Amino acid sequence: MLNENIKIIRKSKGLSQEELAIKLNVVRQTISKWEQGLSVPDADMLIAISEVFETPVSTLLGENIAETKADDLRVIAEKLEVINQQLAHGKAMRQKTIHWLFISLCVVIVAGFAVLIELNSPYLGWDYSHPETAFVGVVFHAFEWLFIRIAPLALIGAIVGACRSGFRGGTRGIK
Repeated sequence: MLNENIKIIRKSKGLSQEELAIKLNVVRQTISKWEQGLSVPDADMLIAISEVFETPVSTLLGENIAETKADDLRVIAEKLEVINQQLAHGKAMRQKTIHWLFISLCVVIVAGFAVLIELNSPYLGWDYSHPETAFVGVVFHAFEWLFIRIAPLALIGAIVGACRSGFRGGTRGIK
């Protein structure tokens, strides 16, 4: 909600991301990250944004409060903490998904090797005098040839990816 409000109000004020960044003394990429919901401004920056927009902080946060509270900074900080927790939870879930995708890729590659070993290249004994048989045999051989050469590299990459995504702490605290 905060990211959408920043973008909507910025556009309604006729400001580009670059112009807003200059007014706030940040880089344009920071504005972009806020508007994409990849990060959130801290409480002091939120107040600066509200001053540039000439808009109450409560409006940026998506509330319509008629009267201002004495402890606005504390309320803003609490709301930002909730937003940060939501972003962290989303990042942890993405990290966990990536971790399991790497593990699944490892399983698929190992299963592919097992199937190829069990089949023991049956196309080698086929009669290649018929065009249909020759075509299918060449396709099987090409697949097996590519798989045997590419799969070990993919397996090593998947193992490294699974280890790195599991050790980054992205799966800790997820219930």
